[in-house]
Amino acid sequence: MKLSQILKPEAIKVIASASSKKRLLHDIGELAQSAHGLDQNRVVEALQERESLGPTGVGHGVALPHARLSGIDKVQGAFIVLERPVDFNSIDRLPVDLIFALFAPEEAGVEHLKALALVSRSLRDVALCKKLRANQDAATLYAILTSDQNMQAA
Repeated sequence: MKLSQILKPEAIKVIASASSKKRLLHDIGELAQSAHGLDQNRVVEALQERESLGPTGVGHGVALPHARLSGIDKVQGAFIVLERPVDFNSIDRLPVDLIFALFAPEEAGVEHLKALALVSRSLRDVALCKKLRANQDAATLYAILTSDQNMQAA
């Protein structure tokens, strides 16, 4: 699996700021609807439900919100860069500015886990995150995320 298989150029957005984690989840829902045709309300609800189990802020300014949704047939992603970080209840208590959201079919066990592992491993790369933070253009962000094809899941 490669990032280019779960992320498409129109699923990337730079947002000046989000007033809260809740607002950010709504922004993710809007992006999922416009890029993937997913129901915004269902996306937001599923992400909020997942967050209630434990925050998906993984540290170092990165959050990986994810949810399983009925009616989709493959894992899909959305990526947001925030110009001003927002509190996401991350494990290191630092606000987040890089958000990679994943949406998986309800029955996708292994594929969902592979995608989550791939994104997590990719965004642990300090150099990659530095490049992402230094760019505000969605097309450039897509190229950065998908060009390094050594970022593959097993």
